[in-house]
Amino acid sequence: MAPESTPKKEKKDKKRKSEAADLPVQPEAIPPAEGTASAEAVAMEVDGEKALKKQKKEKKEKRKSLAAGEGAEEEDDKKAEFSVPLDAISPIASPLANKKLTKKLFKTTKKASKARQLKRGVKEVVKAIRKGEKGLLLLASNITPVDVISHLPLIAEEANGVEYVWVLSKEELGQAAGTKRATSCVLISTTPVKRAAPKDGSTPKGASAEDLADLKSSLEEIIEEVKKLESPAAIKY
Repeated sequence: MAPESTPKKEKKDKKRKSEAADLPVQPEAIPPAEGTASAEAVAMEVDGEKALKKQKKEKKEKRKSLAAGEGAEEEDDKKAEFSVPLDAISPIASPLANKKLTKKLFKTTKKASKARQLKRGVKEVVKAIRKGEKGLLLLASNITPVDVISHLPLIAEEANGVEYVWVLSKEELGQAAGTKRATSCVLISTTPVKRAAPKDGSTPKGASAEDLADLKSSLEEIIEEVKKLESPAAIKY
């Protein structure tokens, strides 16, 4: 049998019911009618929240992509490192760039390749210099036989507006120039290349004025450092 309720318990139950009855009933929210100012305000608030969320998402994705790009660049730099024995360095490799300058040279070489202002290999380099193109000539010190490029420093000295510098590795030079094979020499040209207009009448593809200005600025800074180099004996590795 169920236990009988006590008068004290019945009194408490009645008190709870009366308190619940005294509570105000919350009216059900009615959405504003379409076309009214209230409806437009709600719509604007919702759109604002969506735009804010989208903006935050885009910023987050941009940070991720930048981080990934920096990581990839560091990974490329690690992959590009080659060990060159001292006996593999040509005795005529002077001036020879140090590690810090070499990194700048390769970075500028990549810029020149992207801007289509880079000449690769002996034939292209000699042809460009004889045509009067100006810039910076990079020579690989571990090329064998060195006779393949031994005449290039003299050609650069005789030309007007062409400086030259040696780098340690032909493999690193090839990677910076955007080729899969080792490269003996490249010319970073500051002379805008004239390209023939396409048959369809469209604008010929080439480096933009901004790219050329950026390349020229980087190159001028590097050339000043190259001029300060004296001999391989002064280079610390």
